[in-house]
Amino acid sequence: MLQFFERMNEKTDWERVTAVAAGLESGDRFLDAIRRVDATNAEDPNRQESEGSSIGYELYFSRLLFAQTLELRPDASEALLIASRSQHIARWKMPRTDYPEGRAGYLKWRADLKVFHADETASILEAVGYERSTIDAVRAINLKKDLKKNADSQSIEDALCLVFLKDQFAAFRHKTSEEKMVRILQKTWAKMSPAAHEAALALDLGAEEARLVGLALEG
Repeated sequence: MLQFFERMNEKTDWERVTAVAAGLESGDRFLDAIRRVDATNAEDPNRQESEGSSIGYELYFSRLLFAQTLELRPDASEALLIASRSQHIARWKMPRTDYPEGRAGYLKWRADLKVFHADETASILEAVGYERSTIDAVRAINLKKDLKKNADSQSIEDALCLVFLKDQFAAFRHKTSEEKMVRILQKTWAKMSPAAHEAALALDLGAEEARLVGLALEG
C-alpha cells in the first residue's frame, strides 16, 4: 500500500488511496469522516503546492502525517488512521499570535490546540455515527495521552517528528540559531521511540541538516 505515498508530486486519487490503505471500501463511515476532515483542512488560507495544484497547507500536512503513520504502523488501527489525518485539523483558526509572547504563552497555545483538534475531530466522528469508544480512542491520540505507554499516541508522536525532519527541518533551521536548533532536535529525539530513531537515522537529509542532527546526538 505504501507505494501510493512514495512520491507526493504525482497525481493521486487520495480518497482511493485512503480507502486502500485502510482496507476499507468507499462509502464506509471511515471514508466519510476522512472526507470531512479533508474538506475542513482544504479551507486553510495558507497554501502549499502539491501534485500540480495549490491546496490548503493543513490538507497537505495531514496527508504527509497519514502516510508517515502507515509507514511506521502498517497495522494501524482505524482510530490511529483517523487521528493521523485530523491531528492538526483547522490549526490556522487558533494562531500563535492569539497568545502572549514567551514560553508560558507558547505552552498554553500548544495545550489549547490539542484540545481544539480533539474537539473538532470528535464532532466529525459523532456526525458520521462513530461509537463513543472509537471517538474516545481518537481523542486520546489527538491529545497524545500516555506517551511511551499508549502505542498509538507514541506512533503519532513518532510520525510528527519524522514529518518535521523530512519536510520542515530544512526550511525551519534558517529561522533560528544553530544552538537553539540543536536543542530543538534533542527534544524531538527524546520524544521518539527506538523504531522512530532508526527511521530518522535512515533519512536522506541534506548535509547541513545531517550535521545538526549529529551535533544534537553528540550532546
